Amino acid sequence: MISKKMQALVSNNSVIRMMFEEGRNMAKKYGEENVYDFSLGNPNVPAPDKVREKAVELLNNEDPLELHGYMSNAGYPEVRKKIAENLNLRFDTSFNENNIMMTVGAAAGLNCALKAIIDPGDEVLTFAPYFVEYKNYVANYDGVLNTVPTDHETFQPDLNALSEAVGNKTKALIINSPNNPSGVIYSGKTIKGIAEILEMKQKEYGHSIFIISDEPYRELVYSDTPVPYVTKYYDNTMVCYSFSKTLSLPGERIGYLVIPDEAEDHEDLFAAVTIANRVMGCVNAPSLFQKVVAECLDAKADTGFYKKNRDTIYEALTSYGFKCVKPEGPFYLFIRTPVDDREFAEEAKKEHILVVPGTSFAQGGFVRLSYCVAYETIVNSLPGFKRLAEHYGLS
Repeated sequence: MISKKMQALVSNNSVIRMMFEEGRNMAKKYGEENVYDFSLGNPNVPAPDKVREKAVELLNNEDPLELHGYMSNAGYPEVRKKIAENLNLRFDTSFNENNIMMTVGAAAGLNCALKAIIDPGDEVLTFAPYFVEYKNYVANYDGVLNTVPTDHETFQPDLNALSEAVGNKTKALIINSPNNPSGVIYSGKTIKGIAEILEMKQKEYGHSIFIISDEPYRELVYSDTPVPYVTKYYDNTMVCYSFSKTLSLPGERIGYLVIPDEAEDHEDLFAAVTIANRVMGCVNAPSLFQKVVAECLDAKADTGFYKKNRDTIYEALTSYGFKCVKPEGPFYLFIRTPVDDREFAEEAKKEHILVVPGTSFAQGGFVRLSYCVAYETIVNSLPGFKRLAEHYGLS
């Protein structure tokens, strides 16, 4: 018999993944070209050529025992040094290899950070809407995830609500900017406000409260809007980064965790996340792709493809009467629904359109569309969206 904790997780399996599987079944039934699956944030552009070139070069020239062997649980020192230097150049920081731990994607980084700081019953806060797995990650360590609202017109965090929500059991705040599912970038003013509140609350309660900044979409921005680097605003920050979206490498599971020297008890904290990396079973990040990404730090996938998709579907849907914030980054639209979001998602299936109810992101009344799909998928789906708008009297 499986554990009670896993029984709950199995019964509440990710709606996104379930819809992805449903989309595959519908494609078999109706033809792939007749199903418009906007459920999963799976990049639809190839990795930059440099990624393949560097992988081949390493495989041809490196000692295979070195290339595929164990290393420090924190990752290759030379890789961590290159990442630190790149961050310093881009954000005017002062990191070194002892501030960087290589991780099995941002998800493993988040889990390492949470495992390092949470005791049973501790509270973690995050802003709604939020990535569905945060609740499960916090529950892994017997913590409690509570949500703080955002302004539904802008999806910027409600700072007054944050101030009221932080309590004596609060150990961390997870932020995700650029945001999944809203596509919004938290402004410098917002980050500064968050930092000021947490500084005050740390003094009030006499213990550290960390910001865990989840940043897999940092490079997927379609304008000159800056994405604030949170360690420059707040000392007790850990940054989780992934190359999954930036380099279109989701299956390679490669990222890193940043812990600045300014974080309280930095050496102990870095030791804790490094040991967490091992005892969680990751041991270390994938060896080959540590070395690949170290040579591709200035490369990124074609964001122009996503921008074209965004502009096409946003302009069409808003012209039909749907309402949503125009995303500044990632590849998601978060659309307000005229009825219950789950009811809308079921109605959309009749048009062979798959969208994810906002309740999966702790924000009812919206659905998420992931537009990292073929451009033809977007164009061919538009008549169905128009019929949905007419069905609900939006046009």
